[in-house]
Amino acid sequence: MRILVVEDSVLLQKSLCLALRKSGHLVDGTGDGEEGLWLARENPYDVIVLDWMLPGCDGISIVQRLRKEAREMRVLMLTARDAVEDRVDGLESGADDYLVKPFAMAELLARVQALGRRGSGERRGRLRVGDLEIDLVRRTAMRAGVPLDLTAREYQLLEYLARKPGAVISRREIEAHIYDDLTEPMSNVVDSAICILRKKMAVFPEAPSLIRTRRGMGYMLGETGEDA
Repeated sequence: MRILVVEDSVLLQKSLCLALRKSGHLVDGTGDGEEGLWLARENPYDVIVLDWMLPGCDGISIVQRLRKEAREMRVLMLTARDAVEDRVDGLESGADDYLVKPFAMAELLARVQALGRRGSGERRGRLRVGDLEIDLVRRTAMRAGVPLDLTAREYQLLEYLARKPGAVISRREIEAHIYDDLTEPMSNVVDSAICILRKKMAVFPEAPSLIRTRRGMGYMLGETGEDA
């Protein structure tokens, strides 16, 4: 998943970004509310980890603005406020979940993963497309029961395609989810990654490709259709 962390505590922000990246996610971080709102509007994040109290623009205002604009990313609100009325205010503003500081990092990671599953419509930690099965908890994939030997980035690409089965996804959209701001992808990096992924998914002779190319448009994951 691609995740935005908006937290003004430098130490906590670094810890959150590091833990999320180690879990295989692409992460952007900022400590300023206005910059966080701008990033959320400019990038297709799956989940936003958002502090309540921020310079520039507070977390409640950010959520309210995003919801008015019909932005669909999931929001996990962080705050030191633990009164029931505060939790109600946070959820009623449009946040999807609420976590009180201090918290265990393992719990935050689990909540982020759950929000990602909710956003994709998946409930049991698995995605299935034809004979392809992806375990979102273990971050592994199998085709026809055969485990796929994937790098972290190949897994991220496959998971992203599997979250939108049958939908054509452009190269630019793939780059936005698979490469963070610290990476400058080459012009053909997506095409090369798709080619390698197709080869790794050919687990038996004559195995039909699940990844389809739509020339001039992008790629899609599905059982039917021909490359064009």
